[in-house]
Amino acid sequence: MIINRLDFLQRAQIDQQTLEVWLREEWLLPSEVVSDLEFSDIDLARATLIVDLKERLGVNDEGVDVILHLIDQVHGLRRLVGGLLAAEKASPPSET
Repeated sequence: MIINRLDFLQRAQIDQQTLEVWLREEWLLPSEVVSDLEFSDIDLARATLIVDLKERLGVNDEGVDVILHLIDQVHGLRRLVGGLLAAEKASPPSET
């Protein structure tokens, strides 16, 4: 689902200034369209995670940056392993 900026701010329960900081830090990477930004469900989930980390758990900005980087690495590795497993299943059995 595509979410416009205003809806995103309301659903994420953040203000415009906070959003600008998160965009500058590249914690969120929404799609850019001619007149504004478009946010996805993934962007909203990341924003919810950031709010939880900062407000509920007291994680500082540097910690949020590290946590998001590690989460991105884990997701990248999962995609890679999933692709390797799919390729292995699709290949004919080897003769040994």
